[in-house]
Amino acid sequence: MKIYTKTGDRGETGLFGGPRVRKDHLRIEAYGSVDELNAVLGLVRSESLPAEIDAVLESIQNSLFDLGAELASPDPARMGVPVVGAAHAEALERAIDLYEAKLPRLKTFILPGGCRAAAQLHLARTVCRRAERRLVSLAAAETISGELVVYLNRLSDLLFVLARELNRVSGQGDVPWRKGVQG
Repeated sequence: MKIYTKTGDRGETGLFGGPRVRKDHLRIEAYGSVDELNAVLGLVRSESLPAEIDAVLESIQNSLFDLGAELASPDPARMGVPVVGAAHAEALERAIDLYEAKLPRLKTFILPGGCRAAAQLHLARTVCRRAERRLVSLAAAETISGELVVYLNRLSDLLFVLARELNRVSGQGDVPWRKGVQG
């Protein structure tokens, strides 16, 4: 099978089990942002990570693929695609609680940075927030599962906590925001 089909050469793509839509359609923007987030997490995982954090990120990448498949279909149930539900968000909450318990209490905002993998997780967090915004826009225009927005909201929180944890274990610590510093 060839990788190119030429069916998208006029700016349209086909939804899984649905119609053809413009490539800038809200649904395509949403799952494109989720795909970008997944790629950034792949970049993070190319770093030397503690095995347990790598396993968490691998699980998240699989869930993001499921979420993308759900978004790629206007009727996920009919197409038999995996559904991201409340249990997925609850798993993220458990991971947040586990890692946050190891961290010093925040007393100020922190800058994205620290060790390389933590900085990449901060980038992933911002891409996650964009994907969440795209989902909110899509949800205002079409019916999608509300659990998808909840999942991405929790995921951005977990990525923040994991970035802090990587800074902690690297010995670099968080980079505090110094209000009013001129650049």
